[in-house]
Amino acid sequence: MSVSRSRILDLMKVQCRIFSTTFNPTSTRTGNKILRQRLKGPAVAAYYPRRVATYKDLRALYPGLETWDEEEEDRLEYLASYVLALLCLEA
Repeated sequence: MSVSRSRILDLMKVQCRIFSTTFNPTSTRTGNKILRQRLKGPAVAAYYPRRVATYKDLRALYPGLETWDEEEEDRLEYLASYVLALLCLEA
């Protein structure tokens, strides 16, 4: 005594509704396994330390405070030498 396919599909539908799973009679790949997993974003964000204040932040908070930004000074030196080299080539 065999059971018809439509009857088995109806049983599967009810089973999926009871256990809160997705009904997928053709067994196609839906990505549901990945979508049910917990999000990793908060764990990854908590792994890295919080960003501390930068020189720009300090200058914005305290405009009269004199600070030393070595990277900015190096950049300005490089630009000055580049402009000087261009002027020497023109002369």
